[in-house]
Amino acid sequence: MGTAFLAADAVAVVTGAASGIGKAVCLRLAERGLKIAMADLRAEPLQAAAEEVAAVAGASKVMQRALDVSDEAAVSAFSDSVFERFGRVDFLMNNAAMRVAGGTREDIAEWRHTMDVNFWGAVYAERAFLPRMIEQDTPAAIVNTGSKQGITNPPGNLIYNVTKSALKSYTEGLQHHLRNVDGCKVSAHLLVPGFTTTGERTPQSEAWMPVQVADRMISALEDGDFYIICEDGEVTAEMDAKRMLWAVGDIIENRPPLSRWHPDWGDKFKQS
Repeated sequence: MGTAFLAADAVAVVTGAASGIGKAVCLRLAERGLKIAMADLRAEPLQAAAEEVAAVAGASKVMQRALDVSDEAAVSAFSDSVFERFGRVDFLMNNAAMRVAGGTREDIAEWRHTMDVNFWGAVYAERAFLPRMIEQDTPAAIVNTGSKQGITNPPGNLIYNVTKSALKSYTEGLQHHLRNVDGCKVSAHLLVPGFTTTGERTPQSEAWMPVQVADRMISALEDGDFYIICEDGEVTAEMDAKRMLWAVGDIIENRPPLSRWHPDWGDKFKQS
């Protein structure tokens, strides 16, 4: 299918674009000459990020919208504005997310809001943008930012894990659907960052910087990968594979769920 969606003058839409991975992706795409529509809930950081991106791409190639991705009507209106401004969308990155640490008994409103942002925000965007992306009849791509926690489900962030697990399943199903639509030139992809320094956090030697994730994503898209799993300074690709295989093994071997953290199985995982 090719990666014309990453070529100069293609149009990219990125949510969660005010900082971190989203901002890094926008800057990298700006260097390639893309037109970019940036969205984020936080208006002031978004304005600052848009100015940085415009300094690279040129002001005429950048638009911004302070946006709550959990508001379906707002996402739809944003889509209309992007198509009106740029006439097309070639690359959609659903990167906006929120993290809530919690187990099973947190306020149900926290569960709903986190799911609304992390899962439904991507669904709303796909429904708002995808039909017209297909109609363009040109190569295009959708990237959803997932998490390793949505694959291996480590204890401590159950709400977040559930939302990212749902997003993983959704993105897999979306790609299956798209590849079975006759003539469809749009693909879907799942970005799975590792430990990454984002927001106002102090950079740590074990963490990747957002630009490293952006570069890995772009390289993987050029290779046609669906799963874009990033290692970091602490976890290698081999370690990721071992953890994911062990998680599946809980089912196949009828072990207790999350046996990596079970007192009878933790040492066996380390020795495997």
